[in-house]
Amino acid sequence: MSTSGLPAFVRELEGTLSVHAQYVLHGNIHDQYLVPSPEAPDQRYPVDLRELLWIALQSAGYEAMVYYDPVHGISEYPPRDRASAEAATRLLGRRVLGSQPTLMELRTHLSRLVGTPAPPTAAPPPPPSVPGQAPAPGTPQQAAPPEPPRPEGVKAAFVIGYAARIPRSMAQLDEAERDFFLFCQQIALTAEPRGHSPAHPAGVFNPVIWLVEGERDLPAWLTAGIERIRTIAVPMPGLDERRAAARIYGAGIPMAPETSGEELAQLIDGFARRTDGMTVLGIRETSRLAHDRGLRLDEIGDAVRIYKLGIDDNPWRRASIRGQIQLGEAEIPRKVLGQDQAVLKTLDILKRAALGLSGAQASSSAHRPRGVLFFAGPTGVGKTELAKSVAEVLFGDAEAYLRFDMSEFAAEHSDHRLIGAPPGYVGFEAGGELTGAVRRQPFRVVLFDEIEKAHHRVLDKFLQILEDGRLTDGQGLTTHFTECVLIFTSNLGIIDEDQQTHERTQKIRPGELSYRELEREVRETVKHHFISVLGRPELLNRLGDNIVVFDFISPEVADEVFALQLGNIRQRLRAEHRMQVDLSADAAEVLRTLCTADLDNGGRGIGNQLESRFINPLARHLFDRDIAPGAHLDVRSIRTDTTTGRVDLDITERRAGDEPPAATAIVPAQPEAGPEVLVGEVVR
Repeated sequence: MSTSGLPAFVRELEGTLSVHAQYVLHGNIHDQYLVPSPEAPDQRYPVDLRELLWIALQSAGYEAMVYYDPVHGISEYPPRDRASAEAATRLLGRRVLGSQPTLMELRTHLSRLVGTPAPPTAAPPPPPSVPGQAPAPGTPQQAAPPEPPRPEGVKAAFVIGYAARIPRSMAQLDEAERDFFLFCQQIALTAEPRGHSPAHPAGVFNPVIWLVEGERDLPAWLTAGIERIRTIAVPMPGLDERRAAARIYGAGIPMAPETSGEELAQLIDGFARRTDGMTVLGIRETSRLAHDRGLRLDEIGDAVRIYKLGIDDNPWRRASIRGQIQLGEAEIPRKVLGQDQAVLKTLDILKRAALGLSGAQASSSAHRPRGVLFFAGPTGVGKTELAKSVAEVLFGDAEAYLRFDMSEFAAEHSDHRLIGAPPGYVGFEAGGELTGAVRRQPFRVVLFDEIEKAHHRVLDKFLQILEDGRLTDGQGLTTHFTECVLIFTSNLGIIDEDQQTHERTQKIRPGELSYRELEREVRETVKHHFISVLGRPELLNRLGDNIVVFDFISPEVADEVFALQLGNIRQRLRAEHRMQVDLSADAAEVLRTLCTADLDNGGRGIGNQLESRFINPLARHLFDRDIAPGAHLDVRSIRTDTTTGRVDLDITERRAGDEPPAATAIVPAQPEAGPEVLVGEVVR
């Protein structure tokens, strides 16, 4: 059989048998591979790696392929093939096939295969002898073992499967394990070509072929600088291979009766594109899953999702998702105040995600995240609150919201926290915080706060997620982000940071620019940062037009935020301490003026001022005077000591039956959506 239609990695092996004595095949070694059918070369059929290697070796004139793994020992390939078994027996001896050799015995078999001298075997030492006395009968003698037969005409390969499992620990080889790998290195250097063929007139080696999952699964010194040992990667199937597999395994999946030939080709192509990052075996199992679930070929996306994520229920397919987003259009503006443009664009992107149209302009977008948002703008204006609201709207669950503060990922190796440490490093067993959480719950909103503070290696992980929709963690497990909404936040354009001193200064103040001018300034700064500062224009391209710019809060919005937060404080006192706290009109106005005087930090700044100028002195009063639950307190005035900055409240306690004071008081409006949505209003 010609090797022209075989995968490239096995053609590379077959074409270099005259110059390399050993090969290390690593990567996708447990998959199936598509080879041309001898009867119909334009058609393909799947084979495993051993059969693929045998096809290539047989075409080069090899008579036998011996296979060894630490569990099953030594066997001939193909199994029960008489010609191959006879050739292997001539080469290794009658009792080798079916045996479970020790490492020392395995060295002997390898030396016979490649035609090098057998390793010396140590005979047990004789017992101490008395001078002048002949050795006792049966005393073992240290005689050299007989040379094994080396039939020059037998061309064979020795394949070592699960090679990384030979030692107990690759990082700490014991003496026998070290000597075994050292011996294998030595026979690679001393072996000579055995026979020749029309394809290899200079002769070929009897190769040793190691099969491992990772390139570093064998001792690094085994292959380092040894040209006789060639390392070959076995890649994941490309789009052409996946198309061929989709044609093979998708042929039996039911489809609508009216499906035309052109539509069938499009469905097969869509099947192949959805399986990016999957093996041929995965495509086969996905087709079986579709049969089990009664899915048609036009519904194969559901089978791919179930196979990848292991979750049958798909919140994006629920009939309620439309109603949830429509409800969010009414509810989110009540929580995120003064950001109408940002909320509108965010909801548009969510509607697009719910319909599966994110990235629909690309030829293949099924493997990318459902939605991507980049929230930029001042601090404290609702970026984080909007991200939480998105999670509640889409998935109805606050637990579906996952936040990472990127200031904690500024160090070089901080990406290990996201995806887990590599084998051999501290914390390897724990896995990654990001990958582990998304595997447990694939339907999530993931917030990466202040993305500009992340290390460049972390940004590389984001690029992989945005492009491929998946990450492989330190333990080799693949996490898929295809059902996630990813949100990045940034203060770029508002805050300037000196690259030398890392001093941060505010570039734009509230009220200086209109929203359109602010949006243009922020977008230009974001573009400059990713292209010129980070050198990551490709990351900016993946974000596309999903940059959502937030405005500073206006004085009117600041008053609303103040009333909302004050209402939350009074509600907490009622709920947890059964206390009613009212403020006079003068006290409320003084407090509002103090809390909204500086809007640089937005709603968060208002909350901080409320904490220091109202909650702290109120807590001091309640604690020091041991106010009992159920009390009704009137805050008549707020006094600030200009020397010390101490804030005191003038509070009187109203007893049961007392009339409320004549002064204006602030009471909470009736909430429409639960106790967290409270707005204070002034009434007489």
